[in-house]
Amino acid sequence: MNELTFKKLENELEDLVAFFTTNTWNFHANPNPKAENIRKGYQKGWYQDDRETFWIQYNNEKIGLIIIHDITDTIPLFDIRLAKNARGKGFGTQAVKWLTDYVFSLPDKKIRLEAYTRHDNLAMRKTLQISGFVKEGYMRKAWENDDGTVMDSVCYAMIRDDWENKTVTPTKMNELPF
Repeated sequence: MNELTFKKLENELEDLVAFFTTNTWNFHANPNPKAENIRKGYQKGWYQDDRETFWIQYNNEKIGLIIIHDITDTIPLFDIRLAKNARGKGFGTQAVKWLTDYVFSLPDKKIRLEAYTRHDNLAMRKTLQISGFVKEGYMRKAWENDDGTVMDSVCYAMIRDDWENKTVTPTKMNELPF
């Protein structure tokens, strides 16, 4: 498989609008975002303010997007989206591995990197597990969707020590019965 490339989002508003509106995001709060909402968010700095946004590219085609939230914090979290035609091909795992290396290579020494996903997003859950992330929590009714429904959510994280040592440290969540 050819390697992906990653390019920081610049002045590409119409590409961003096209990417979001030509795909359906079944496991996100709003599966079909409207162009005007994307434009408003962009103009207000949603993709830049305390965030870094990257295009995921394959053969110079924009096939996905990574948004790193709370980038100035020691514990950022991220959102990753792949275009429909790029799903199920291993690109998500490649992108998560690149993202992990990028975040832990930043000069301010991040402590951990977090990801939250809906409980029914099995592809993302598998991607995170393959990428060395540890399932750290299952939150009941913690994911609100724009249509008013509420879903369960699962939290995964990678800690710096595990990244540096290429290990996976299990949680102690069930160490005590309470």
